[in-house]
Amino acid sequence: MDRTPLPTMLLDLLSPPYVLLLLLPVVFFIHKRITSRYAKRRPLPPGPRPWPIIGNIHQIGKKLHISLTHFSKLHGPLISLRLGTRVVVVASSPMAAKAILKTHDGLLSARSIQTALPYKVYEIDRVAIILAPTCNDKWRSLRTLCRTELFSAKAIESQAAMREEKLREMVEFISRKQGQVVNLSEVVFTCVFNIICNLLFSKDLLSYEDEGRSSVLKKVVSRLFYLFVAPNISDFYPILARLDPQGMQKKLTDCLKEIFAAWENHVKERKETYSHGSTTADFLDVFLANGFDDNQINWLAIELLLAGADTTSTTVEWAMTELLKNKQIMQTARDEVDRETKTNSVKESDISKFEYLNACLKETMRLHPPIGFLGHHAPETCEVMNYTVPKDAQVLVNIYAIGRDPSVWEEPLLFNPSRFLGSNVDFKGNDFELIPFGSGRRICAGMPMAARQLHLILATLIHQFDWSLPDGEDFAELDMSEKFGLTLQKEQPLLLVPTRRRI
Repeated sequence: MDRTPLPTMLLDLLSPPYVLLLLLPVVFFIHKRITSRYAKRRPLPPGPRPWPIIGNIHQIGKKLHISLTHFSKLHGPLISLRLGTRVVVVASSPMAAKAILKTHDGLLSARSIQTALPYKVYEIDRVAIILAPTCNDKWRSLRTLCRTELFSAKAIESQAAMREEKLREMVEFISRKQGQVVNLSEVVFTCVFNIICNLLFSKDLLSYEDEGRSSVLKKVVSRLFYLFVAPNISDFYPILARLDPQGMQKKLTDCLKEIFAAWENHVKERKETYSHGSTTADFLDVFLANGFDDNQINWLAIELLLAGADTTSTTVEWAMTELLKNKQIMQTARDEVDRETKTNSVKESDISKFEYLNACLKETMRLHPPIGFLGHHAPETCEVMNYTVPKDAQVLVNIYAIGRDPSVWEEPLLFNPSRFLGSNVDFKGNDFELIPFGSGRRICAGMPMAARQLHLILATLIHQFDWSLPDGEDFAELDMSEKFGLTLQKEQPLLLVPTRRRI
C-alpha cells in the first residue's frame, strides 16, 4: 500500500501533466458551450479581408462614398469592414436600407458619437437631436418641439413672407453682380443660413459681402464642416481618445466657441428681457419658454443651421449644374416656372404647380444626394438579412450607392427627370430607393421646410437670371466629381456669370 503523505499526493496531481488531464473535461465542456452558442449565430456580412491591426483602413480612399460603393459591387448589398478596431456594416440597396431603417429601426436608430466632440455622451444625449446617441424620451420631446414650432404646416406657412424676403435680398445681390463671377453655392448658403437664423433669432448672421465678421464666420463654419468628417485615429482606436493625438477635440472646441459667440450676446440680452407668457417671436422664445440652458440653445441652434444650410446649398448647386449641362431640360423647367408664375417673382404658393421642377429636384437628389450616408449604431448584437451585426458596430446606409444602382434605376448615371413624371416614388422616407432625407425615426425633421426652400430657390434662380460660365466656357465640360465631406459638394465649385432676365 502506497504510504505517500496526502499533501505530497496532491502536489503531484497539481504538476503540469496531471493538471492538463484534470482540466480536459472542463475545457471540453467550455468549448462545447461556446461553439454551440456561436453555431447558431450568423456570420458577419461579407467584405474585403482586413489586415491585422489596421483592418481595411488602407483600402479606403479620400472619397469614402466611392470606396464603399465599389466594395458593395464586389461583395453584395450588405457588407462589413473593419476600420482599426471598429466594425462597420454598410447597406447599399433599397432592401438592405429597409432592413436597417424600418425592420430593425427600433434597435439600429442609435448613433455613434465622435471621440473628438468636446461633450460627454450623456450631455449630447441631453441637448442634441441629430447627434443624440439614443432615441430616448428627451430626444422625442425635442423633435416634437421642433416639428410643432418650426416644421409643422402651420409654422411653415407663417414663415413664407420671411423666406420670400430673403429670396428678394439674394436676387438683389446677384443682380448687382451682373457680368461678374459669383460662387453659386456660397450665395445660396448665405440665403439659407440667414433664413434659419431668422427662424431662430430674428436676425441675419451673414451678409453677401465678404467683409468683417461675416467673412470670418463663413470660414469658421466651413472649418467645422471639415472637422466633423476629417479622419480621426481616435475613432478607429478609441483607446487613444484621451490622448487626442491629432488635437481634433481642441480644434472642434475652438470652432464651436467661435460660432456660439456669433449669437451669444443676442441670447444674453433676450434672456434678460424675456418674460414668461409673452408672444413667441422666434424659436429662441420657445427655448426660453421651456427653460433651456445655454448649452441646449447653442447645440440645437448649430444642429439646425448645419443640417439645413449646407445640404440645401449643395443640392441647389448640383441641380443648377445638371440643368445647365442639359439645355433642353433647363428650357422645359424654365418654361414651366415662367408659365405658372403670375408675378415678377416666384411665390411659395406657386410651388405646387411645378411638376417638372419637382422631378428635376428628385433626380438631383437621386444622382447627387446632399449627404452620402446615413450613420447609425448597433447598441446590441442583432441579425440583419441573415448576417450578424455585432454590438457597437457602426451601421451606414449608402444613399449614394442606392441612387446609382443599375438594378434599381434604368441608365442610373443619366440625368433624366422624366423618370419621376407619373411616378409615385417620393423622398418622404417610404420609398427606400430615394431617401435623401433618411427614413424611420431618424428621418430629417426639417424635410417639409427643406423641400419648400429647394423648390423656391431653384425656381427663382432659373426664372430671374440667365447664366453663363466665365470666359465663355462650355457647360458640357463642367466637372461633375464630388468631394467627400459633411455633404457631397462639387469638387470644383460652380462659378457662374448672371444676367438678369426681362420677364
